[in-house]
Amino acid sequence: MSRFRFALAALLLPLAACASTAAPQANPWDNARQMIVVTTADWDSPTGTLRAFEREGEGWRETTQPLTVNVGRSGAGWGLGLHDARDQDAGPVKREGDGRAPAGVFAIGTAFGYAPQLSTGLAYKAMQANDWCIDVPDSPLYNRIVDRSLAKAPGLDQASEPMRRDLQAKPDDLYKVGFVIEHNAQATPQGGSCIFAHVQRAPGAPTAGCTSMPEDALRSLLAWLRDDAHPAFVLLPENEYSRLQAAWHLPTFDSSTIL
Repeated sequence: MSRFRFALAALLLPLAACASTAAPQANPWDNARQMIVVTTADWDSPTGTLRAFEREGEGWRETTQPLTVNVGRSGAGWGLGLHDARDQDAGPVKREGDGRAPAGVFAIGTAFGYAPQLSTGLAYKAMQANDWCIDVPDSPLYNRIVDRSLAKAPGLDQASEPMRRDLQAKPDDLYKVGFVIEHNAQATPQGGSCIFAHVQRAPGAPTAGCTSMPEDALRSLLAWLRDDAHPAFVLLPENEYSRLQAAWHLPTFDSSTIL
């Protein structure tokens, strides 16, 4: 009997070893083959460093030189994206109108711009004079880009995000080219809306919550991005990136390398 118990224990040992080396938990963005990563010095920093990566096998290869970009005037706060809320540590939470860029992992959505066409592998929408992003939390079209001449819903007349900014009383080219960062896709009221990557107003000029950069750098990213690579956008303070990098299967890089 004792020999039988010894043999059974010997068989169970390899099983226990297998259990202790279980595969890493999957993340919703594990199918991404392109990733844009923005890291900030802390939660309140209005600037960050952008890096672009492409997947090679199980690892990541950096495809561009690091680039200084602008984020929210109040820094960043946890957003509503692909990441699990249980992974969030202490830190601010993104709210409508707070001037913070959403932190976390997000799908990259539609590209947009003023021109009829754009060089990009993303789906592209040429914006027209009536295209507005609805930033009114009570509207049933909250956090959606709509044609206000066709969509009739409460609150549309209060929206403050025209997508053809070049046609406004004080024109600018902020949305000349850009892409949607899919924050708060479920349109949770007050969760934050109309988050884009777009052209910067000036070097170092913070945004209302978007990520902005020079036009030529943004055009290069748009030409590189493609829908079939399931691209993801990551924005995190440096300490949060270090804490979550392994569990979230994010790229590793030398944080001291900044242009």
